[in-house]
Amino acid sequence: MSTGKPGGRVSGLVFSPWNLLLIIPLWVVITPLYNFEEPRLFGMPFFYWFQFAGIAVGVLCTTAVYLMTKDKPTSRTGQPESDVDELDEGSAR
Repeated sequence: MSTGKPGGRVSGLVFSPWNLLLIIPLWVVITPLYNFEEPRLFGMPFFYWFQFAGIAVGVLCTTAVYLMTKDKPTSRTGQPESDVDELDEGSAR
């Protein structure tokens, strides 16, 4: 399978290790992990206050990932922009 780009490089989704931090907020979705009444915090059962804490942790994780990855380029600079005809795979036939 050919990408049609010089050197076979593919641009698009760029992986960063910081993105793995976004797995932590997904842990809150797994209800059996926190479906308990004890310990209570200010009279609130664990089930409720853990969800509130999960929101705060999710916001912190998302903010950290955004701040650490916002300056990374998502496309290669220094390469001229391709026009529509070069991007169209049908024109290569």
